[in-house]
Order: sequence, then C-alpha cells, then structure tokens
Amino acid sequence: MSSVTGSESAINAFVDNIHPSFDYLLSCTAFSACLFTLLVVLFAFSTKESRRRVVFRLNVFAICLTLTLGILTGVSNGKAITDPFNQVSKSVYIATAAFAVIPPLLYDSILLSRLFALYPVSSTPPATLLKIFAFPCCVKCARIVVISLGLSDYVRSGMTTGDLVQDQLATWFRNPKPIAEWSMQVADNFYSVSLFLYNLHVRTSLVNGSTSGIADRIRQIFYISAANFVFPLIFNIAQIISVTTDRSPTTGAVLVLINNYVTVMGVLCATLWFSGTEWVRTHNQPSSEDTFPFNEKLGRVHGTSGKSRDEIIAIGRRSVVPDTTDSDAGPTQDSIQHTTLVQEGNYNLV
Repeated sequence: MSSVTGSESAINAFVDNIHPSFDYLLSCTAFSACLFTLLVVLFAFSTKESRRRVVFRLNVFAICLTLTLGILTGVSNGKAITDPFNQVSKSVYIATAAFAVIPPLLYDSILLSRLFALYPVSSTPPATLLKIFAFPCCVKCARIVVISLGLSDYVRSGMTTGDLVQDQLATWFRNPKPIAEWSMQVADNFYSVSLFLYNLHVRTSLVNGSTSGIADRIRQIFYISAANFVFPLIFNIAQIISVTTDRSPTTGAVLVLINNYVTVMGVLCATLWFSGTEWVRTHNQPSSEDTFPFNEKLGRVHGTSGKSRDEIIAIGRRSVVPDTTDSDAGPTQDSIQHTTLVQEGNYNLV
C-alpha cells in the first residue's frame, strides 16, 4: 500500500513539474500554426508592388522572429517534458527568453511607422517630425535599457538552466523591470495609435458623401488600427496584473508568449486586408473612373505627367490622394494642406 502511495506521489510530482512547460508548449504550437498559415496567405495575396514595400518586409521579418520564438520554446520545453533531468543548454534557454521580450520593440515600431504615411519625411518640416517622434523614440530607448538590464541580471543569475529556472521562480513576483517595461509599452502604443487614429479621423472628415468608397476604406483602416491596439493592450494589462498578484510565473509567461503572437497577428491581418484588396484590384484592373466617379463638386487635378496615376481629387480648397496601386507617384500637396489618406511612397497605413 505504501509503495502505491509513493508511486502516486512521484507521478503527481512529475506532472506538477512538467505542467508549466506543457502550457508553454501548447500555447506556442497552436499560435505558431495559425501564424504560419497567415504567412502563407500573405504571400498568396501579395503582389509584386506590395512585396517591395517596407511594411511588408517588416511584417515578414516580425513573423520570422515570432516563429523562431515558437521553435525555441518548443525545443526548450519539449526537452523539459521528455527528459526533465537533462534540459537544454543555458544559451538556448536564454535565447528563448530574449526572443520573448525583445521582438515586441520591433512590433511596436511597425505600428509607429504608419505615422510616416501621415507625416511624410519629404514634405514634413523637421521641427514637426521632432515633436511627433521624440516621445516614442525616448520611450523605446528607455525600454531597451530596461530590457538589457533585465536580461543581464537573468544571465548572471545562474550557471545552469536549472539555476535560471529557480531564479525565475524566485524573482518573478513584483519584479520592477518587467512592470516598467510593460507600462512603457502601454504608453508607447497608446501614443502611437492615438495620434494615428486622430489624424486618420481628421483626414476622413475631409471626404464627403460623394467619395463614399474612400471613406469606407479609411473607416475600415480606423477599425483595424484600433483593434491592433486594443487586444495587445488587454494582454499588457493582464501581464502587469499577473506579475503583481501571482507568485508563480507560469500564467505571466503564457501571457507574454500569447501577446507576442496576438500583436504580430493583428498587424499581419491588417496587411492581409490591404494586400487582399490590392490583389483583387490588380487582377480585376478597374478603371479609375469606375473607382472614383466624377462629381460636379469634385475636380480632377492632374500632375505634370498627365497620367492617371498622378490624379488627385480636389475637395474645396483641399486635396485628397486616393489609393492607387502605383506607389511611384510622389506626394501631392496644395497651397493649404498636404493630405494623404491611404499610402505615401513605401509606407502603408496598415
């Protein structure tokens, strides 16, 4: 009877020991499969023009980083489950932690890059650019410092993988470095997205009912951008609550992993929507007259080249640049205000 009880205790201890690793492995496997599928769809709907854009390449790079995180998480935690007494090397375990906390800086930078579509470098005064990008750049520098200090302390905390795991268990609860990083991430995203959505709303108000196609498209961009901020914000707040209330790092670590995937998938879905509409437009090849019907209140204004890709829609004394598949058209500016609604050069709103 005592031997049976001892066996049950050993099995329960083993299950409790591998339970966190199983949670990490299950989360990364499910989300990595979804992300890989979205990556395939992204390339399927992409066009030659869209693949040349900086945002497209940044999205692909972000997806590769997140898939690498999934692979490292699978290797380290799979080893912990199948062979708990012979875990992965310290360098692999540290690399997994680094891929979990560093890439969010890149993902947030992709969101910040959308502001260049509203404030093109070629036509925006340097003073204005400094006022707009000074705060997010300073916040990102502070986040880099905090992440570097946290990883440095983590690396020096033990000589083996087991020591790192024990240190993680001991220092997780109310650790000031993760709290500071996630708080600054919330502030960073809130500033970038709020400024982007506000300017997008202002520019949408310039489009009247006769250009409902453009207005509907911008409204969709507005909702997608808002969703890109809301879901990562929820996970950031949940991470802060977890680190301040839960002494076990399991829940917080799962939230960190999921937040990486949710952030990338949000940006990717926005790009997929844009690429899908562009793919349909490229294959159907609609004429500009069908897409932007002429109205007596609107005037067609042509650039010096006289080609349709240089057309703009003049509304009152302001000009609105419609979405085109030709990104070679340079920025258009009237005497009152430069207004860009969908894209500028190599930058996308999404």
